[in-house]
Amino acid sequence: MKLNKILLSLGLLLISLSSIYAQPTAKVIAGIAVDRLKPYDHFIQSEIEQHKISGAVSLIMRNGVVVQNKVFGYKDIANKIAMKTDDLFYIQSMTKPIITVAFMMLFEEGHFLLTDPVSKYIPEFKNLRVIKNIEDGIHGETEALKSEITIAQLLSHSAGLTHGISGNKFDGEWIKEVYGKPWNNIKERTLSFTTLPMIGQPGKQWYYSAAPDLLSTLIEKFSGKTTDEFLKERIFKPLGMNNTGYNLTEEQIARVVKVYNVETNGTLSLVPRQPQSKDNKVWSGMNGLFSTAEDYLKFCQMLMNNGSWNGKQFLSRKTIDIMTKNHVGDMYVKTNADRQGEGFGYGFAIIEDVAKTNQLGSNGLFYWSGAFNTHFFIDPKEKLISIFFTQSNPHDIFYHMKMRQFVYQAIVD
Repeated sequence: MKLNKILLSLGLLLISLSSIYAQPTAKVIAGIAVDRLKPYDHFIQSEIEQHKISGAVSLIMRNGVVVQNKVFGYKDIANKIAMKTDDLFYIQSMTKPIITVAFMMLFEEGHFLLTDPVSKYIPEFKNLRVIKNIEDGIHGETEALKSEITIAQLLSHSAGLTHGISGNKFDGEWIKEVYGKPWNNIKERTLSFTTLPMIGQPGKQWYYSAAPDLLSTLIEKFSGKTTDEFLKERIFKPLGMNNTGYNLTEEQIARVVKVYNVETNGTLSLVPRQPQSKDNKVWSGMNGLFSTAEDYLKFCQMLMNNGSWNGKQFLSRKTIDIMTKNHVGDMYVKTNADRQGEGFGYGFAIIEDVAKTNQLGSNGLFYWSGAFNTHFFIDPKEKLISIFFTQSNPHDIFYHMKMRQFVYQAIVD
């Protein structure tokens, strides 16, 4: 009996000591250690303190579980209005993946083949000309097309069209002719492309372009609806993206994040002309949408889930498969020397060889961003989605790279 009492006392003492000296286990959500995301939080806060951004939203999901939905800083510096998770951002070129999904829905309905020439549906695109020397501007000597633009080339930015933002003489003059004028609808604007030379022969280069505006025109032709109506009916309403659109309600406008210029003297200044959030009528395919991080996550979840969401099939698994394959060979890297190991699909940049990127990630990751530094990536292999939204000008791919660096290092399973 005495021995039993001694053994019992020793056992209780060991249990007590183990509870005192045991280290608390780090909180892990869906295989991501939350504590390991703290350096990411510190980085974002540091960017705010250095006046590089006004504020941000970070949203991370893995295996269908939200790991982080966090806000930083201000949406309005002058009035000291703190950022909120349901604030709206002008997502600029993150409009393009949404337009691409809408367009591929119509592909699945049989309206066209990806190999079709664009002129089959818009005859004005048949006899275009190509500038010989971009430094001569839009009035320089031209040559005839060697082949017609195909729909696939529109989707992969290899059609020989331009965006007008590269800084050369041709782009500077082109953007004034196209985006410096008022238009009544998207078709009028895209037909203006045919009055100007192209920047290259179709299929011979990757050149970031306004091709998604042409996709928007074709959406309207094939569907018989405006692009705005089509997106609302076929994507936004079914996905529950209730805070995404070209025109906003007064309540939504009050939640729009201000856009700031990053000045060379280390300060932020309010962009004088803030994005127009109502009375828009030209349904752009390349920019124009407002959205929240939470809304965009729903769109990403649908893509991650092989085109399915809440029992509704938006796209086939096989359609998403072709959208996230490289369609431009090495042309994307030739244009973007800092994107080694990458290619471009339909609407997204993709990772083909993660080792060549010198960044954390996975082969098959696809991503894009917007001009005011809204960024996202989807990694099907890791079942991982990450979104970083801020509103600063100019665009900097640095924020995408830092997001990947900090998010991937937090995976512990």
